[in-house]
Amino acid sequence: MSGYENFDRQYRIAIGKAGQAGFEIGEKSPSQPIPLHVNFSIERTDLETQNTGRVTLWNLNKAHLAALDQKDCCLSLKAGYGSRLSLIFAGIVSYASTTLDGADRKTEIEVIDNLVELRDTFVAISYVGIVNWKVIMDDVAAQMGVAISYAYNAEFADIPNGFSFVGPAKDIMNKGCACCGLSWSLQNGVMQVKKPGDVMSKEVYVLSPDTGLLGIPARVTESADSTSASGKIGWEVNYFLNGAINIDDFVKLESKAVTGYFRASKIAIQGDNVSGDWMCTGTFMEVT
Repeated sequence: MSGYENFDRQYRIAIGKAGQAGFEIGEKSPSQPIPLHVNFSIERTDLETQNTGRVTLWNLNKAHLAALDQKDCCLSLKAGYGSRLSLIFAGIVSYASTTLDGADRKTEIEVIDNLVELRDTFVAISYVGIVNWKVIMDDVAAQMGVAISYAYNAEFADIPNGFSFVGPAKDIMNKGCACCGLSWSLQNGVMQVKKPGDVMSKEVYVLSPDTGLLGIPARVTESADSTSASGKIGWEVNYFLNGAINIDDFVKLESKAVTGYFRASKIAIQGDNVSGDWMCTGTFMEVT
């Protein structure tokens, strides 16, 4: 592991209602030389369904617990090594429960990526004359209150005779992507739009034994769907936590089992700052 540093694990968790003052925990200080015990488990995919996360914290104080009681409380988790912290997950608290764990108090928190935006956003849009689907998607994202990112090779069709729509934001995104041969998903508050089976950009992340790769990748096959006549081939890979690798990123695997370029389609992240390693399990599929 000469090229990868897996020590001095650090985390930062921010909790509070969007647009209001909240609190952050995780940073060491004279009054808190040892950060609160945290355990996290995150599941992220390239699907239109929402990503989910579970965060458990021990011995939160009364102010922390009161913040979690707020409607649509936001939580973000950054984790990494030393000063290299990456955003691992951000979303809305959907459930929180506090119980006794021996002499300690344990709070389990469930988080859903962009719960409010998909639950509450109805859009109303209307255009005359020729309108491009990218313009429509930009306006939908603006009404949802989320950033939008397009793949380097995404292409958008024109609608020739005007267009209007009133309804759930996810319905118009599904319609637009179907018309343009694209797909979309929400990743930590950002709407990603790209070609199915393709990557967001040409930037490549290398995973090798020198950059955190663990063990031998396992070959996997996903069944065929409407975009492919045959099953898709990929690899399930374990590696030390690397928050820089996100869904639909371009990844080069370098191992004895496989060397090649793949797309990150699923990433599961688990960690505990008291015991065990911080790990990722990624499913990296062939780029189509």
